[in-house]
This record gives sequence, C-alpha cells and structure tokens, in this order.
Amino acid sequence: MSETHSAEGGASYAAAGVDIEAGDRAVELMKEWVKKAQRPEVLGGLGGFAGLFDASALKNYERPLLASATDGVGTKVDIARQLGIYDTIGHDLVAMVMDDIVVCGAEPLFMTDYICVGKVHPERVAAIVKGIAEGCVLAGCALVGGETAEHPGLLGEDDFDVAGAGTGVVEADRLLGADRIRTGDAVIAMAASGLHSNGYSLVRHVLLNQAGLALDTHIEELGRTLGEELLEPTKIYSLDCLALMRTTEVHAFSHITGGGLAANLARVIPDGLRAIVDRSTWTPAPIFDLVGRTGQVERLELEKTLNMGVGMIAIVPQESTDVALATLADRGADAWVAGEITDRGEHTTGAALIGDYAS
Repeated sequence: MSETHSAEGGASYAAAGVDIEAGDRAVELMKEWVKKAQRPEVLGGLGGFAGLFDASALKNYERPLLASATDGVGTKVDIARQLGIYDTIGHDLVAMVMDDIVVCGAEPLFMTDYICVGKVHPERVAAIVKGIAEGCVLAGCALVGGETAEHPGLLGEDDFDVAGAGTGVVEADRLLGADRIRTGDAVIAMAASGLHSNGYSLVRHVLLNQAGLALDTHIEELGRTLGEELLEPTKIYSLDCLALMRTTEVHAFSHITGGGLAANLARVIPDGLRAIVDRSTWTPAPIFDLVGRTGQVERLELEKTLNMGVGMIAIVPQESTDVALATLADRGADAWVAGEITDRGEHTTGAALIGDYAS
C-alpha cells in the first residue's frame, strides 16, 4: 500500500499533508502554558469551539466601551524560523495587539491567536503558544483560545505565521485621545527593547541580503549575535500604561509601530496643536545605526520605518510629569520627557522631530 493512500486505496487527509494526530499532540503540549495566562472571568478550558469570558464583571462599569485590535508580527517570524527559536515570537504578538488596545485607556481582557504552519511540529507550536501565554501574563490579559492551521502545499514544512486578536474595556468617561490633549502637555517617551516587530523587511534586506551577514555573526557594537538582537522580544507596555492611569492624569498614549515615531504620534494630536519631540533627549540603540550605516538608509527613511528607540508615548499635563516618571521608574521602565505639545503655528503635521540624537 502506498503511504499516499488510505487502507481502502483512496486519498486521505494525511496523504494531502495534514496530520491531525500531530495537531492533537500540539494541543496537549500547549495546555500547561494556556493555564498560566488566565483571569478569574475565563470560563471553561482549552479545546472548546469558543473561548468564554464572564462579562458580568462589566456591570461595575457605568458605560463600558469594548476595545478590540488584531495584528501579527510580520517578517520577524522568518528570523525565528531560521534560528529555530519559537518561544519569544509570542511576546511580539501580544505587544502588537494589546499595546494598541491600551492606547485608548482600555484594560486588556482577553486574546485569541491564529497559528498557520506548513506542517505541524507539536513542540514548535507549543513553544509559540508558550510565548503568547507569557506575553498575556505581562499584559494582564487571558489567552482564551486559538487555532492552529496546517497548510501543506502553500507553506513549506518549516514555514509559519502568527496573528492574534484582543479585547479590552474602558469606562466611557475615561477614554483617552486627542480631545484631551492641551497646549503645554508633556510628551513622555518610554524606551523600546529593540526593533520590536516593525520594519523587518527593511532590516532583513539590508543586513541579511545586501550585507550578507549571518544570524550567528557576533556584532561587537551589539554585544551579541545578530540573531539574538533581531529576535529580542517586543516590550509590552500595557501594565505600565495602566499604572500611569491609576497614579496620575493621562491625556493620550501612542504606540510606536509601523510608520515610526512622528507618524504614530501625529495620530493622537488634535487639529491646531503639534507635538515637538527633541531627538537629543535619547540615544537610539546601536542596531538602528547599524541598519542605517550598513544600508546607507537616510535618516528620514529610518524614522518612517523603525521606532528609533521609543516604543510608547504618554502625553500628560505638565504638572503630572514628576509623578508619571516616578511611577514608570518604580516599575523599572526607562522613560523621559522627550518634548511638549504646542500650538501648531506654521507646521502642517501633528508631530515634528527636532535636533540630532544624543550620542
């Protein structure tokens, strides 16, 4: 009997490349990690058709608004694939989703994931879910379920991609955004942990394709291998942002992802005002200079593509600055005053970067 046919001689799902038993094994391996990413409101366990979250907790809100977001981590997954390291990419996924949700002031509640693979390797899938679960713990949300799909013929056996969707809640009268921002507000920057999960098409093109660097190459200025630098997990800011909201007045947040600092900050600046950010208040990590120098990438292009060392912005009243910085310092977060909100004047954009980066 050919192994491409069932016992009856016809085609089979396994012959088409889908291994149901491997999928079941992956589910068993991931269960212990999903259990670690729970909240009291979660009902049931892994394996149901839908994740259940007890919404009666929302009765404590006067007017609860649900916030939702979905995202992936882009071509960073290819770095994980090449290195054979799968338990950090989930941190990136949670950060991309939940830090978008917290921007409006919402508390992250729960998340679901979608993992698409060319072939189910149970240990790999479980490692990815482990990272997602650990990220959910760092974001204060629950992982209530997900889906693993095997796509033979469309993806190579070692290829995979991940995506996720999340939900949060905010009281209507505590919703953050442009309408709260005033002239004189302080722009507080929170340091990025590295490249995060944006701009990897540019980074891979410059460092791997053009320069021909190997991921196991030790880069002196980075103090580690290129692969270790590129796979550094995205910092998750959700709990830091919620702590700020508890301890002082916050007018807005901006998650610095694709588009860079100026473009993402501009998204929360109201008409008639502008954000002035002084580059001299921080020094971008060496990886940003390495990409720019190696690829001869102009600074404007770098700033449009990469976060340049800032992962989250908080806009607070000037009188809240000291408390905000102290709160973040107590949580071990690196933060500083990077600028202020002013009248727009002759500027035509919502945010402007001035000066040169500190050396």
